Order: sequence, then C-alpha cells, then structure tokens
Amino acid sequence: MIPRYLSRPIARLRAVARELHEEERGDVPGWVLITLMTAGLVVVIWALAGPALVSLFEQAISRVSGF
Repeated sequence: MIPRYLSRPIARLRAVARELHEEERGDVPGWVLITLMTAGLVVVIWALAGPALVSLFEQAISRVSGF
C-alpha cells in the first residue's frame, strides 16, 4: 500500500510520464522521413558527382606521385 502523502506526487509523475510518452510518439515519423530524405540526397549527389570526384582524386594522386 502506498502511503497517503506519496499518492499525489506519484499520480503527478505518472501524468507527466504519460504526456511525455504521447509527445514523443508523434515525432518519430518526422525523424524517419528526415533520415530517408537525407539518404536519398546522398545517393543522388553520389550518382551525379561520383565520376567527377573519382577523376579529381585520380588527378590529385597522379600529381603527387609525379614529384
């Protein structure tokens, strides 16, 4: 049995925990969407700039190796 003087603080803690849990639940799809969009942007940028970056890297290595 919970002492009477602790019943109100415990009830308040439960209410706060319930509110926090409900607030967190709505934000998960937003973070999932941001993660997927970021991954998509990385794939698109890599597909467009990949060949140019490879040639730039190869030129830099050949210049350094030429010395």
